[in-house]
Amino acid sequence: MTTSLAGRTILMSGGSRGIGLAIAERAARDGANVAILAKTDQPHPRLEGTIHTAAAAIEEAGGQALAILGDVRSQESVQEAVDRTVERFGGIDIVVNNASAIDLSPTADLSMKKYDLMQDINTRGSFLLAKTALPHLRASDAAHVLTLSPPLNLNPHWAGAHLGYTIAKYGMSLVTLGLAQEWRELGIAANSLWPRTAIATAAVANLLGGEQTMARSRSPQIMADAAHAVLTREPAECTGRFLIDDEVLAEEGVTDLSTYGPPLEQLLPDFFLD
Repeated sequence: MTTSLAGRTILMSGGSRGIGLAIAERAARDGANVAILAKTDQPHPRLEGTIHTAAAAIEEAGGQALAILGDVRSQESVQEAVDRTVERFGGIDIVVNNASAIDLSPTADLSMKKYDLMQDINTRGSFLLAKTALPHLRASDAAHVLTLSPPLNLNPHWAGAHLGYTIAKYGMSLVTLGLAQEWRELGIAANSLWPRTAIATAAVANLLGGEQTMARSRSPQIMADAAHAVLTREPAECTGRFLIDDEVLAEEGVTDLSTYGPPLEQLLPDFFLD
């Protein structure tokens, strides 16, 4: 993976921590510009990191950072983020739809407030951020939209396990499918990236099993390296795909994944992968 993101500008939703921050830091090591649109302005007792600590980490890694306090659910907030990114860096080459909400409650127990939150952040937010950045993506010669969402797996198990969450994540994947087709002639790539296994993030620590699940998870760095590989490909040659992290790395010739965590047989498979 020798191709570089030097000089490219990324606008990412979320990114104060976890997978998003790992992707941002990996791009920053190339010398990329990274704007992060997120809500975490002040430290949270259960969530490490803010937009300010993320910006500091990006700059320490070698990139230029712009921390934008905002809400991906708000059209005005997203427009402001796009405008500020372009004002600071001169354009936008890459949109990363990283922000996501999760609630695995069954239908009877899922409040409509939580349902709406997942829809608004996951599906609507991904659609809105890409749509708003479109004029600037069109001006780039290496434009990508990368959405952290799963393959569209119609095995009834996944809808039956947590219908509200599944609808919201598959909505993000439909954004990928539709944008790839609609924007193909514009030279803008749209792809989804999803992990093979659980990833050691705050969501896993706080919502999905704590320390036991964290021990069966890979480092966010595997998603960062896979995202880097996707984002450095020619848009015309890689679009409309639902990519899995270890498969992307295998395509790049990386098959030793021991640096990312325990052996595969000890790891917890992620959602939506049979």
